[in-house]
Amino acid sequence: MSVFARASGVGSWPGTAARNAAEIVVGELADALAHIVELPARGVGADLLGRAGALLIDVAIDTVPRGYRVAARSGAVTRRAVSLLDEDMDALDEAWETAGLRGGGRVVKVQAPGPITLAAGLELPNGHRAITDPGAVRDLAASLAEGVAAHRAALARRLDTPVLVQFDEPSLPAALGGRLTGVTALSPVAALDEAVAGALLDTCVATVGADVLLHSCAPALPWKLLQRSMISAVSVDAGTLRAPDLDGIAAFVESGRTVMLGVVDAVAPGRWPSVREVAAAVVAVTDRLGFARPALRDRIGVTPACGLAAATPEWARAAVGLARGAADAFADDPDAI
Repeated sequence: MSVFARASGVGSWPGTAARNAAEIVVGELADALAHIVELPARGVGADLLGRAGALLIDVAIDTVPRGYRVAARSGAVTRRAVSLLDEDMDALDEAWETAGLRGGGRVVKVQAPGPITLAAGLELPNGHRAITDPGAVRDLAASLAEGVAAHRAALARRLDTPVLVQFDEPSLPAALGGRLTGVTALSPVAALDEAVAGALLDTCVATVGADVLLHSCAPALPWKLLQRSMISAVSVDAGTLRAPDLDGIAAFVESGRTVMLGVVDAVAPGRWPSVREVAAAVVAVTDRLGFARPALRDRIGVTPACGLAAATPEWARAAVGLARGAADAFADDPDAI
């Protein structure tokens, strides 16, 4: 079975308490695909782009009114990002040790912004998006890949367990479609060429030294690009899927890779669903792919629809538990759902 054909969380978690979050994630997902927590409520350095400040090699970031900017030297923002990531690693290490999982071969996932989203979100010193400068894009991707590889290897040593990588690419469809806004209406951002995007992704995959999952909650993912890439799995919000996406998913799965379906609400619904209802939402997608259900049991994973940062702590715990239960049901006997 593909390690991705299990349950996992997307990465972000509500609140600011790293140890409590790690204990819950390990407790709910250790027999599936546990992940290092991300707590964006802690502020600067803890959100998707801010975490990159702790991962980039020989590249520093700072804050500006619109977000983050590439900086000439490391400062308080980079130091804070490093400190927060160290706190998250310590929390996961403690939870892993307490659960008696060290050396047991259970797999863990780490998350980082993908190269396209990073270049789309970071500003250059001139105020323009980094993605407008091909040289800056290449340098950022190389720095990110090297940093994520080091982070993955360090965590694998600490936990004595395999560690996989998730690149978050919410900006990928907009970058390819030319929908990123410029600093002004007179400085538009040109569409990123698919071949360039594919090369950036493959560079990162080749460098990190592990299987890589690409996650995006955005609609209209470029399935043909992903099919050609070295990506091992794709994680999507099932609510964004349309007919072309189903064709892309079918081809991606047929190539022997995995799709993680985000079918659990990222914030608590008015009525909490049962595991059976979540499993039914999974087969509502898979039954449209043209395969017999048992043929997909090793190729479909289950997650929340997106990150859980905006959820209540109670729903966050319930959401990953529902994802785990639905993934188990689909893997055990999909025809019984």
